Amino acid sequence: MTTQRTEPSVTAGERAMLEGWLDYHRETLALKCAGLDDDRLRTASVPPSELSLMGLVRHMAEVERIWFRKVLVDDDQGPIYFSDEDPDGEFHLTEQDTWEEAHGTWQAEIAVARRNAARFALDETSKAVHRRSGQSPSLRWIYTHMLEEYARHNGHADLLRERIDGAVGY
Repeated sequence: MTTQRTEPSVTAGERAMLEGWLDYHRETLALKCAGLDDDRLRTASVPPSELSLMGLVRHMAEVERIWFRKVLVDDDQGPIYFSDEDPDGEFHLTEQDTWEEAHGTWQAEIAVARRNAARFALDETSKAVHRRSGQSPSLRWIYTHMLEEYARHNGHADLLRERIDGAVGY
C-alpha cells in the first residue's frame, strides 16, 4: 500500500496546520480504501465488529455533515445514512451500497465543510450548539475534534485493511 499523502507543514500557522492535518487524515482514510473492490470495502473483517472500510467512509461523511453543516452554520440537512430507527445505519451495508456512492458523498461533504469553515475565524463560535454540552464550539474546537475523529477511525481502518489483504502502512 502506498503512503503518499500531503505532509502538513511543520512551520505553518495554526489554521493552516489544523487544515493540513485534517486533509492528511482524510487522505489517509482514502488510502486505506484504495485498490479494493466494493465487496472487500463492505467486509467487516474484524469480528464481531460491524465496522467496514466503506462503513467508516460513510460514517465520516455523516461526521463532516454534522459538524460543518449542522453545528457550524446551523444547516441541518438531516442524516445521510442513519435514522432514528437505525442509528448506526452508515455501518449497515447491503450489496447495493457502492464505493462510488460512498466516496462521492464523503467528498461532497468535505467540499461543503471547506466552504463553510472558510467563512469562520478559528475563535468564532458555531451558529448551533453541541448536543451534549449545550455550548457553541469554536471552529478551532471543531477542527480539533475532527482530527481526533479521523485519527481514531484511521486506526480502525489500519486493522480492517490488514485483515482484508495484509496491506499495512501508516
